Amino acid sequence: MARINLLPWREHLREERQRRFLIILAGVFAVAGFIIFIADGFLNSSIEYQTARNTFIRSEISALDARIKEISELKTRRQQLLDRMKTIQSLQGNRPVIAHIFDQMVRTLPDGAYFTSLKMIGQNISIAGAAESNNRVSSLMRNLDASEWLEAPNLNEVKAANNGDAGGNWFQLTVRQTQPTAALQDAGKAVKGANR
Repeated sequence: MARINLLPWREHLREERQRRFLIILAGVFAVAGFIIFIADGFLNSSIEYQTARNTFIRSEISALDARIKEISELKTRRQQLLDRMKTIQSLQGNRPVIAHIFDQMVRTLPDGAYFTSLKMIGQNISIAGAAESNNRVSSLMRNLDASEWLEAPNLNEVKAANNGDAGGNWFQLTVRQTQPTAALQDAGKAVKGANR
């Protein structure tokens, strides 16, 4: 006899398919969740690693900035020391020159005239003084011009002294310092001898 199946087999088939679908869907969600978890962990570790690198780089930059500042201070100090050394060397080299200049000042000063102030700025010497007459001032100008250590005397001002003053005329003049060629050669030899 033939058997007829009156049970709802299509319903069972649909339920079976739906159950498989839900199992597959749950598996896909589980795999996706696992992948997301792994990716999140990887990204977090990458971020932490980069943050640590950034912190290290910042600390190294601050250390290098401190070293750069120290190097800059050392360069400034070195330049100051070099400037001092140049000044000291020029003073030592000019010591005989200054003695010659003062000697020339005394030799060029005529009788009846005197200096009240001498001021040297660079190579220029500003002189103020008094003389009995204009002839004494003229004689001083000629003597300064004839000196081998001084050149280009320029009379800035001559005025008559007040009645109570001893001098007849007050004067102000400027003169430029120069060095004779022979003196330059002697100074060069002296400096070379001192350096040995």
